Parts: sequence; C-alpha cells; structure tokens
Amino acid sequence: MNNKGIHHISIISGDPQVNADFYVKTLGLRLVLKTVNQDDPGTYHLFYANGEGQPGSSITFFPWSMAIQAKPGTGTVSTVSFTVPEGSCDFWIDRFAGMDIKFDSPTDRFGKKVLPFYDPDGLKLELVEDQKAAHIPAWQGSTVPAEHSIRGFWGSNLRLTDYSATVNILEQVMGFKTAEENDHELLLTTDSHLGHSIIIEKSDEPKSGTNGRGYVHHIAFRANDEEDLKAMRKKVLEMGLSPTPLIDRHVFMSVYFQTPGGVLFEIATDGPGYKSVAESEEEMGKKLFLPPWLESRRDMIEQRLQPVSVE
Repeated sequence: MNNKGIHHISIISGDPQVNADFYVKTLGLRLVLKTVNQDDPGTYHLFYANGEGQPGSSITFFPWSMAIQAKPGTGTVSTVSFTVPEGSCDFWIDRFAGMDIKFDSPTDRFGKKVLPFYDPDGLKLELVEDQKAAHIPAWQGSTVPAEHSIRGFWGSNLRLTDYSATVNILEQVMGFKTAEENDHELLLTTDSHLGHSIIIEKSDEPKSGTNGRGYVHHIAFRANDEEDLKAMRKKVLEMGLSPTPLIDRHVFMSVYFQTPGGVLFEIATDGPGYKSVAESEEEMGKKLFLPPWLESRRDMIEQRLQPVSVE
C-alpha cells in the first residue's frame, strides 16, 4: 500500500491550556508530545494525535498567548480535516451544540459528508465521514465514544492562486494523484488510511493570508525513512526549489521548503515516533521532552513555561 500522505500539520495558537483543553477534552485527541519550540525554547510545541501517535494523525501547535488573530486568505492552508467513522456527524453536532462550539451545517463534498467547525483561535476544521476510519483503532482513553472518535487526518485544503507548481510537487514528490476536479476545487489522493487527501481551492485573489492565532505554519508530508527523505529532498532540488538540510527533530527527521504557491511544506520521516522519547507508552506526552542540547536548561525553561495539564 502507498502509505504516502500528510505526516503532521503545525499551527500557531493562543493560550496553551485553552488549546490543550479543546484538542484533548473536546475533540478527544491524545497529547502525545509536550516539548518546546526548538527555535524559541521559552514557548511550547504541543503535539496531539490518535492513541498510537501514528503518522497522519498529529496536529501540532506553537502557542503564543499574546499572538494576534490570523486572517485567512490565499497562499495558505485554509482548512484541516479529521476523519471519523461513517454516521458520526450527528453525534458531533449534538456535542458541539452542547459545548457551545462554533460549527456550520454539514455539507457533501466529493461524495463525503463534511461537518465544518472552528477551534478557539478561529482555525477552520472539519470532520469527514470516511469508511477508511474504521481501519484505524480508536483510542480507549479518549473523551469521545470509540464509535465516533477522531482517528487522524482525512486531509487538508490549500487555497492557491497559481496552483500548478504545487500540484506537481504533490504528485512528483509526495505521492499524490489527481482524483477529481470541479470548477472550484481539485482533489488529490493517496491510498493511505490517514492523511490521504489534499483539496486545492482555486482562487483568483493574490496571496493575502496573514500570520497569527489560527494560522497554519506548515504542513508536513510522509517519508518512509531517512533514505526516502533524502531521495524526496533531491527531487525538490531538481525542481529548482531550496529545501533545508536534514534537521533532527528527535521524533522524526525533517526537511522544509517554501512552495511557489506560498505554503511552507515539510517532509518528515515516519520514525522513530513519539513513543521513542517517552519513558513508557503510558507516559507518552506527560513529561516535558527537551532535546539533549537543552536539557541543561530544563529548570529555567520549565519556570518560564505556563503549566499545561490534560488530566
């Protein structure tokens, strides 16, 4: 099976505790890694995923409590979509209504039932009913009943003006294939169970999205391992783009590059994974993980960070 697809999606948020409460207590995801932004160690980098922390299931956040509100626009990742089992949307409508979560009416898109909703920072999210979700085990520690729980990503929407170069990257490097198209949208897919779909929203507007709370910083795609990552990086170079050298994020190896459409792409390896830095599977996400070069500064860093609890 082609296991290519989305690896993770990273977003700028506001208050870290509000963020954790929403993604763990409201959406029922698992906090699989609590670490710091390696470029700004005085702030968190929080990772939420399904129970196993599988590639294709982790949504991550850089929380800055004083960040201004982002403005959506072109040249951005406009929507993040989670996959849920078929027949789940009615449960989630009742849940959102009872918890005063902003949501829109369900729609049908490319043959799937879609429920749009918004996180506390205004990020547009979706739940997409998909039979593939049944192949992903539910996390038994979730706050949401297993038969309706989020299993990981369905996909994401990119709102682009000149999208042909980005489509070429998705097809030639990331393993996607064009599946369907209409006047306003282009669907690209892989046959993975998670993170298998990208929708290009065709726009006539110039790049207009602005950074802040609720803004997708980057979207990452899967590489099998380090050798695969190097091969994918070589393809990016051959396209005339400027990928970074390989960067060790400890739970995966990464390469970043700016796409012609304006969206920052990352390629990340499937391993070693979030369990590799935890003392045990049960302790995953509970203790603050610091890369070795920051460990000597642990006391100072922990004093600067606002405590975050999901218990």
